[in-house]
Amino acid sequence: MKVLVSDELWAVIAPLLPRQRRSRKGGRPPVPNRAVLTGILFVLQTGIPWEYLPQEMGCGSGVTCWRRLRAWQRRGVWKRLHRVLLERLAVADQIDWSRAVVDSRSLPAKRGAGRPGRIRRIKANRARSSMLFRMPRASRSPVR
Repeated sequence: MKVLVSDELWAVIAPLLPRQRRSRKGGRPPVPNRAVLTGILFVLQTGIPWEYLPQEMGCGSGVTCWRRLRAWQRRGVWKRLHRVLLERLAVADQIDWSRAVVDSRSLPAKRGAGRPGRIRRIKANRARSSMLFRMPRASRSPVR
């Protein structure tokens, strides 16, 4: 099976992940972060539902991986990870800028322009809707 998280990549990622703590109440030991990350990457890469994550991979259950993904998202782990990996790629000149996309939400407006105000509706200028035309009532005739 192809390794999704190489030792080199893990050396970069491991310090960014929160430390795992064993529950004081007992129970099962937590699945290691590296195994969970492998499960998360497998699901995201293949597009399979979380519940179909193969147990043979040793990543824990799909629910475990999904919960850890959610917890890491809430703690800002993915933002930090993205920034660190982009910085490493930039230093190595490995970013393919021909595939980059920038939209108007990611750049401030020129000369500090503000957001446009809300457009007021003018009642007199409203076009009539075909849904609002009155139709003559149908007469009720007895059914034979």
